[in-house]
Amino acid sequence: MNSLIIRRNLAESIKRLKLSQRTLCTDAAAKVSSSNGAQPGNGRVAQPNFSNKSNPYDIAIVGGGMVGMALACSLAKMPLTKHLKVAIIDSNPAVSNGLSIKKEDPPDPRVSTVTSATISLFKDIGAWKYVEQNRHAYFDQMQVWDYTGLGYTRYDARDVHKDSLGCVVENKVLHSSLLSCMQNTDFQKTIYPSRLSTMTLQPRNLSMGVGSTSSGLNEQGNLAKLDLIDGNSLYAKLVVGADGSKSRVRELAGFKTTGWSYSQNAIICTVEHSVENRCAWQRFLPAGPIALLPIGDNFSNIVWTMKPKEATDRKLKAEDEFVKDVNYALDYGFGPHPGSSTSGGGGIFSLFTNANLSANDCFKVPPKVLKLVSERMVFPLSLMHANNYASKHVVLIGDAAHTVHPLAGQGVNLGFGDAFALSRIISEGIAVGRDIAEVSLLKKYEAERKSANVTMMAILDGFQKAYSVDFGPLNVIRAAAFNGAQYFPPLKRSIISYASGDQRLPIFS
Repeated sequence: MNSLIIRRNLAESIKRLKLSQRTLCTDAAAKVSSSNGAQPGNGRVAQPNFSNKSNPYDIAIVGGGMVGMALACSLAKMPLTKHLKVAIIDSNPAVSNGLSIKKEDPPDPRVSTVTSATISLFKDIGAWKYVEQNRHAYFDQMQVWDYTGLGYTRYDARDVHKDSLGCVVENKVLHSSLLSCMQNTDFQKTIYPSRLSTMTLQPRNLSMGVGSTSSGLNEQGNLAKLDLIDGNSLYAKLVVGADGSKSRVRELAGFKTTGWSYSQNAIICTVEHSVENRCAWQRFLPAGPIALLPIGDNFSNIVWTMKPKEATDRKLKAEDEFVKDVNYALDYGFGPHPGSSTSGGGGIFSLFTNANLSANDCFKVPPKVLKLVSERMVFPLSLMHANNYASKHVVLIGDAAHTVHPLAGQGVNLGFGDAFALSRIISEGIAVGRDIAEVSLLKKYEAERKSANVTMMAILDGFQKAYSVDFGPLNVIRAAAFNGAQYFPPLKRSIISYASGDQRLPIFS
């Protein structure tokens, strides 16, 4: 009798010990103060040497940044995918421990301009409400012009019956909102705070998988084995490369790319005005465009493209000298304002249209920059496109599949488009009993997204090349394009619609 009691007590102790270990593992990742906007961990953190070939993950997402987390959140919210078993591999501590955002801090210089289409997708998964709890800036107007003074265009959300043209948000706020969204789900996710080392296809022993009910998916085919730099290994039916422009997944899977360097660098930083900026501004200069984007309160974000040496020199300049350069570039520097006596106004286009523009349509000078409030960051610009996005067991999304010039702020929106399209196509495949790693299913995603991405990349690359040459006749043609958009409302509406996420080409409609 005593022996039975001892064995029973021992079993209960072991059970409690295992439970406390599991709780400790989860709590360790979540133990971050939620004050000041900090978000707790968003899933179980893997223990060393975790490997289970008989019960693999359905999906391993390599890269837990904005695009990777958008995919995870979308999968967590869809009825047919929310039961999938998912691993997220990222060495960034924020993915495991959450982000601390203090509203009193000045904005981080790394921001994204999200379109109305992206905002709608964030609302669908429940992430946008977290964005709105932090600093962000909707803008309903945008002005684009160049240094010649020959033409300009002002876009207004009212032209397409919208409340805004987009919203500028710090990347850390977007990331935090997705982490918060993921936290408030019952999604089966395991976070691996590490980096991918090697990836190989492993034949699957079907008898080992009998009785597995993790997803109810087709159990046939091989698995991908992922070895991490910390010694962990895991198996997955599908590997998603969301690990950026230098993607390790893309490299290991053997995807070829096409692209080139623009021989330009971009300086990004945060500046402050005396008044709140509510408009997005972009001026094309001889060496590249400069953008002034509202970010909330009296702050704006600068994205200034120039030659690499100029970028290095301006990064090292005294702050007051750099501010002078910014104001010069956004005002009379390099050429007159459009509509001034020296530029000839609207030119020939104004002869065929109503030249009496409303106050909202007239050219305006951007608000003056008073001071720099962040570090100046410099990064090189290039175009890269993967020749294929998908093969058996592997698929690419976001910057792992494509990178673009930042002149229209479309890069992250293309990535989010990839993430939400992939989750939808996986769901559609599950609905008809298909293997989520099946090439034909993944190629459906590739066909849909490659068309949209290549079209946008071609437009942005064309803009970059058109404004990289200072040549009289070409300047006139560029001015004609500006004035065409300014004076012909159907063309302006189509441009706004396309840039906002509508996949129609910017032509008359």
